[in-house]
Amino acid sequence: MSSSPSPLHLAVALDGAGWHPAAWREPVARPGELLTAAYWTDLVTEAERGLLDFVTIEDALGLQSSSSFTGPDGRTDQVRGRLDAVLIAARVAPLTHHIGVVPTVVATHTEPFHLSKAIATLDYVSTGRAGLRVQITARQNEAAHFGRRTFPPFRREDYDTPAVREIVADAFDEAADYVEVVRRLWDSWEDDAEIRDVATGRFIDRDKLHYIDFEGRHFSVKGPSITPRPPQGQPLVSALAHSTSGYRLVARAADIGYVTPSGAGQTRAVVEEIRAEQTAAGRAHETLHVFGDLVVFLDDDPAEAAARRERLDGLAGSPYTSDARIFTGTPAQLADLLQELASAGLSGFRLRPAVAGHDLPAITQRLVPELQRRGAFRRVYEAGTLRGLLGLARPANRYAAAPTA
Repeated sequence: MSSSPSPLHLAVALDGAGWHPAAWREPVARPGELLTAAYWTDLVTEAERGLLDFVTIEDALGLQSSSSFTGPDGRTDQVRGRLDAVLIAARVAPLTHHIGVVPTVVATHTEPFHLSKAIATLDYVSTGRAGLRVQITARQNEAAHFGRRTFPPFRREDYDTPAVREIVADAFDEAADYVEVVRRLWDSWEDDAEIRDVATGRFIDRDKLHYIDFEGRHFSVKGPSITPRPPQGQPLVSALAHSTSGYRLVARAADIGYVTPSGAGQTRAVVEEIRAEQTAAGRAHETLHVFGDLVVFLDDDPAEAAARRERLDGLAGSPYTSDARIFTGTPAQLADLLQELASAGLSGFRLRPAVAGHDLPAITQRLVPELQRRGAFRRVYEAGTLRGLLGLARPANRYAAAPTA
């Protein structure tokens, strides 16, 4: 198969012991260490050894649930409980050197002011490798943790009803405003606002701190931030999208959208829809990456991968299903698929290791060399920031006065 016209971008999505609910029971899993910094550091440094662009770290405001769409399922045979993704990222970032670190944040019940400060801080401690994955929730049990709003009960099968679609669309609109507030707060300090002149006693130039004065249906935020502008100017914003409401959020607010098409034809249609929304949002001139999400079971023999998946399904008590396509096979077969999907308009992929201890090393030590042999993946890190790795320029500050001739 011919090589891709341009090198691919690769990320991995980290979630506990892996994306299969029985992953924690594998001999390579470390269930006793899931709540330790060392466990997460080991995963991210392995991803960095594979020259991956970034890792995302899953998070939520409720316990994991594999058999209930609306709340905790009460199961005790699967991993339950997690650490805060932003804090994991802040712990891991100083111990890595090149890879981007992108925690998941839930916009629905958190404040953009707090989040802007947290991700700006992450950008400082990582020296320019921070991002975020914005997520929404409309689950009653998660709203009950905060007591400030409620959502009506609905089941998975209600998702396509007009009432639920309206709830979801409104949550995505709120997330777009959330991101806009975060971005304005990142810009609320100009790059040279800090003078730090001991002789004159001036630490900051107050004229280079700006009120953002955001007024919207969901937020009213004055600003400025209390954290100076991050090293990247604007850390990376990403979002997972499955339908038009999500595609619109990606087009309006994100630098990367993760999508879950099943094949090349559907991939092409999804990318076209996102590009149309991007144009409608006035962002046609901006670089917006679209990554494909895949769950991966990787072994050197396809029969081994299939047998491993079947054995894990037996431990879990039911076949594993996912919103994303599930790939079971060899690294070479996966490389073929990635190049096929890239030809349909994707610029990269976010791979979800079914078993972190097995499939992450298979990605870094088997898939990456295969893609390198095809000229489809980097051999060295070519930039020092996450924006640089993704070919995104450092943006100008929206509040800074334009230079005069």
